[in-house]
Amino acid sequence: MDIAQRPARRRGRHLVAVASSAALLSLAAVTPPAYALPAAPTTGLTAAASTTDQSHGQGQGRGRGQTQSPGAGLGLDREALRQSLDAVHKAGMYGAYSAVRDGSSQWRGAAGHADVDTERPVRPGFQHRVGSITKTFTAVAVLQQVHQGRIDLDAPVGRYLPELIPGERGRAITVRMLLNHTSGLGDHIVPAFPGLLEDPGKALDANRFRRFTPEELVRLGLAAPAAAPRGTYGYSNTNYVIAGLLLREVTGQEPEAYITRHVIRKAGLRHTYFPRTPFITGPHAKMYESMYGAIEPARDYSVYDMSWAGPAGSLVSTMEDLNSFYRRLLSGRLLGPAELRAMKTTVPTLESAPGQEGTMRYGLGLYTLKMSDGRWYWGHDGGVFGAGTWALSTEDGRRQVAIGFNLMKYQRFDEDGNVKAHPIDEAMLRHVEGALAGPRRAAGASAPAPAARTETMPQPFTGPEHLRR
Repeated sequence: MDIAQRPARRRGRHLVAVASSAALLSLAAVTPPAYALPAAPTTGLTAAASTTDQSHGQGQGRGRGQTQSPGAGLGLDREALRQSLDAVHKAGMYGAYSAVRDGSSQWRGAAGHADVDTERPVRPGFQHRVGSITKTFTAVAVLQQVHQGRIDLDAPVGRYLPELIPGERGRAITVRMLLNHTSGLGDHIVPAFPGLLEDPGKALDANRFRRFTPEELVRLGLAAPAAAPRGTYGYSNTNYVIAGLLLREVTGQEPEAYITRHVIRKAGLRHTYFPRTPFITGPHAKMYESMYGAIEPARDYSVYDMSWAGPAGSLVSTMEDLNSFYRRLLSGRLLGPAELRAMKTTVPTLESAPGQEGTMRYGLGLYTLKMSDGRWYWGHDGGVFGAGTWALSTEDGRRQVAIGFNLMKYQRFDEDGNVKAHPIDEAMLRHVEGALAGPRRAAGASAPAPAARTETMPQPFTGPEHLRR
């Protein structure tokens, strides 16, 4: 799911912003002493790479009524994509799989290990826990109900759930505030896992098969410290657990059932689902959690009861399905024009320096991010214990990338409690940027120096700042 976190206040910490979305939420970080950096896998780095290409009409013209997107029509540099994904593995990521689209042209690739003990290779079509990318699906479902007149975005949530959120908060927090994380509510993740900050491995192991009710999670979130003052952005998974209960209230269906029928099936997705058990049903990688070195060696949490995340972060999907979903969403096939405009109405996630433009803004379960090519892209990221995901698209959904990876919170902290740069971060960014920019970058666009790039990149790969203190 995502990373519960506050908006970063430091200039240039653009990445912590994205974390706010999902990966961080993966939850929790620890306040670790100086842990040794675990050795990266050293065998089979290149041999483990596997790529599959799919090409249909590469370079075809635009469809009727479709605007040309920044990377559209430039084709896919398949060799560059393969090399940049291999580089993510060589930098220390156990395994990664990626899907890239430009119009009707597609590329899929995988590099590294699904199991570090057996060196079983990852495959491009693996199913994967996509964490807070679930929030986009949930927001679409709520906006469908807005279109039908059953939910008012600017109505107080207490109108619909008076017993769950009573009193002043029920009157002041609107549905829109839940979806864009300006409700001021705290996050339930840390209180849901007692001992997480002291002994994260023990806490995660103890709750592997624990079943949470959404009402229990909301109570924990309501009692937790505020993520940020109400009215300003402060990422909280509890917002989307409440959104799920709102769906249940107005539709009479469990939110997972409603989202499956009216969002996942409507989008034509074949490998996306809410797991009914702690197990993933299809081919998948093991998912390793390091918790910034507090879990050493990193431990597999691919088997886990995801009720702690629910409609905020429990979906399983594939990278190809994620691209299909965001393309259909951004091209207007899942929502009406008014609801899509509402979804893309954003609030700043970071405090920018005077005269400077922020580089990330959050809408309703969807964010827009300015990359180093100067262009804005739409999508979300996600992180759960052991699994991270990042999906970005041009505004019309024509040029897309989705990448999943199976080692989380691999970074370490310096003596001041700041996340230290890791080669994986730079390699991941190079792959994502190359996928979005395409041959344009190779044709002459100069990339910023690595130090500047990691200073401004979104990092759904770190942890909540308030947990690092």
